[in-house]
Amino acid sequence: MDVLAVALDDCRTPRLRPLPQEVAELLRDLGAPPRLVAHLRAVHEVAGQLLDWVAEHCPALELDRGAVLFGAATHDIGKVRHPAELSGPGSAHEPAGRDLLLEHGVSAELARFAAGHATWDAPGTRAEDLLVSLADKVWKNKRVPDLEDRVVAELCRAGGRPGWEEFLALDELLTRIGDGADERLAYQAAHPVLG
Repeated sequence: MDVLAVALDDCRTPRLRPLPQEVAELLRDLGAPPRLVAHLRAVHEVAGQLLDWVAEHCPALELDRGAVLFGAATHDIGKVRHPAELSGPGSAHEPAGRDLLLEHGVSAELARFAAGHATWDAPGTRAEDLLVSLADKVWKNKRVPDLEDRVVAELCRAGGRPGWEEFLALDELLTRIGDGADERLAYQAAHPVLG
């Protein structure tokens, strides 16, 4: 299966934006499994939806949109080196992903998402990190209250609205995104674990 096709071609169901060209080419060069590429594309799409919503709902929250999209598109790239984690548990892919990106000339600022997407409660976690982590959960309709509370806190800090109001708005968005989880899961499952 052509990895570039999985990363870039139009999807009819579900509608998924293509991965950034440089990420698609890196995944091809690394021989990334099609299922990994499909997963990255699904999470990248959800990250884009989150960013679009934040831009409209809370424009005062300053974000590096490109960093969030890159982070979502590469967060699990370490599974190229740890393919057993494509279908089973494990966290070895996290530091391996950061190292892999650094080896291929990606800045530490962007490579951090691969290592930190499962540790949103670490010191120094920024709004961009929270959105990548959130996209990696909600793409499959998994809700994580602590993570969502941290996103709400960022929205409150930036927008000045009360927490309950931000919580309700975010909850409505995540419910809407979660409604498309079955299609995204089916899309991912339709791609083989091995290339």
